[in-house]
Amino acid sequence: MNGFQVLQRRRQVSAELVDAFRGLPVANISDCMARMSAGGARLRPMHKGGPMAGPTLTVRCRPGDNLMIHKALIMAKPGDVLVVDAGGDLTNALFGEIMVARAVKSGLAGVVLNGAVRDSAEIGRGDFPLYAAGVTHRGPYRDGPGEINVAVAIDGMVIHPGDLIVGDADGLLCVPFDDVEQLLVATQKKMEVERKMLIDIEAGQLDTSWIDPTLRRLGCNPDPV
Repeated sequence: MNGFQVLQRRRQVSAELVDAFRGLPVANISDCMARMSAGGARLRPMHKGGPMAGPTLTVRCRPGDNLMIHKALIMAKPGDVLVVDAGGDLTNALFGEIMVARAVKSGLAGVVLNGAVRDSAEIGRGDFPLYAAGVTHRGPYRDGPGEINVAVAIDGMVIHPGDLIVGDADGLLCVPFDDVEQLLVATQKKMEVERKMLIDIEAGQLDTSWIDPTLRRLGCNPDPV
């Protein structure tokens, strides 16, 4: 039944591509995607720190209900990232210390939750990557409905099952399955450019000749008066 269904994931990014992206700055990947996609500034890392990367297993939940998250934890394969769209509701926590322990035991690479967590102190002491929109002590219900392995959206960022999801201290980004290889190349080139800029800054040789022409083009006189 649409709205209450469990589907199979038909494809997913390869482990080799996941490894290549792991640790790349999310900001640089975002720049190579024209800065047009983001998981929203509300979703912040709840864990102590460290990057996240993996193929997505998507879940759509009714706000306040985590029945389908429990099912998804059974289905998840090592290296997967659970991406849960719970509508951003913060009334009830959908993930806590016990479920983190299950995720770790299953070998998941992380959890993204457009909703709330609890046991935040325990989660914050750990290294397991978990991103969420907030914290509350109130627990969840387990009645459904919900869906697994359907397209979900978080603040306009669309995530399909098997897409690549990456995260670091700056936030989250979904890299569409069909774009992963070309964005890896583009991001690596972007990082080389930034490394060269840092060297030039240290040497006092950074090229800033573009600033005044840009101001003129935009109608601003760059010369102090």
